[in-house]
Amino acid sequence: MTWLVTGGAGYIGAHIVRALADAGLSPVVLDDLSSGHASFVPEGVPFVPGSILDRDLVKRTLRDHDVEGVIHVAGYKYAGVSVRRPLHTYAQNVEGTRVLLEAMEAADVANIVFSSSAAVYGTPDVPLVTEDLPKRPASPYGESKLIGEWLLRDQAIATADSAHPLRHTSLRYFNVVGSGDPSVYDTSPHNLFPLVFEALLDGRTPRINGDDYDTADGTNVRDYVHVADIAAAHVVAAKRLAAGEPVEPAYNLGSQNGLSVREIMDAMARVTGIDFTPQIGPRRAGDPDRIVATGELAARDLAWANRYSVDEMVRSGWEARRAAGA
Repeated sequence: MTWLVTGGAGYIGAHIVRALADAGLSPVVLDDLSSGHASFVPEGVPFVPGSILDRDLVKRTLRDHDVEGVIHVAGYKYAGVSVRRPLHTYAQNVEGTRVLLEAMEAADVANIVFSSSAAVYGTPDVPLVTEDLPKRPASPYGESKLIGEWLLRDQAIATADSAHPLRHTSLRYFNVVGSGDPSVYDTSPHNLFPLVFEALLDGRTPRINGDDYDTADGTNVRDYVHVADIAAAHVVAAKRLAAGEPVEPAYNLGSQNGLSVREIMDAMARVTGIDFTPQIGPRRAGDPDRIVATGELAARDLAWANRYSVDEMVRSGWEARRAAGA
């Protein structure tokens, strides 16, 4: 049973590849290395360098490796930067998904797990996000993920009476952190964990953007989930699709409780042994006080659970980053 992981050389994708292999499935990686790293692909896993925008390459990869389904992680994932680069974001995330679906149809591949995002919700004014909350994305990135979900829905309707009707589900998650393998770590220049790690390694003081939010400690609260838990949910979703078992169109992979930025900073100091008092900068425009998702549907269908404490999330990410060297 072979599954293609687009973006499988990236931080999240590489963890999914390892989880597939551990579950007895055979992963194949397609990645253009625009943000991924060839070194993240485990030895022995077939790696096809290239873009999901290359329809012929995608179709050939699907056929050559007798692929049963796709876990679609590839995409441009920088929400803030997407505001300045909307055309690039739509090309990679919307056109890329369309081309992938076209290649899947041509190769008679009918199962897909889509790496979506909580960015489809925008900045909700409710304390706990559920899947049926209205979608109001606040960036081209969030919009592109929502359009990706629409593409899957519409293609499933269009192929419902065909020999290979599309079966799909989308997994929406917030802040993915930590590491499940010391050789894979988050290299994003925009995510909180790597920003703090790099500051500490450089001898700089990490910064909190605003401490006057309507939360217990004044800093905003977000959903932080361990990347190994995220990867495990993708594998269960893939297995359910392959077995013809029912799945929801979308699942939130949320923590139910969330963590404040100050709680993250305190954990960083405890785990790293580097005592620091974070600088306080101005709050960022549009940042809500709290965004946390329920993971009840995913717990029911995908064996979803948060298996890591905040210290374990920080420790695994810190050890992987230090193993990579300065």
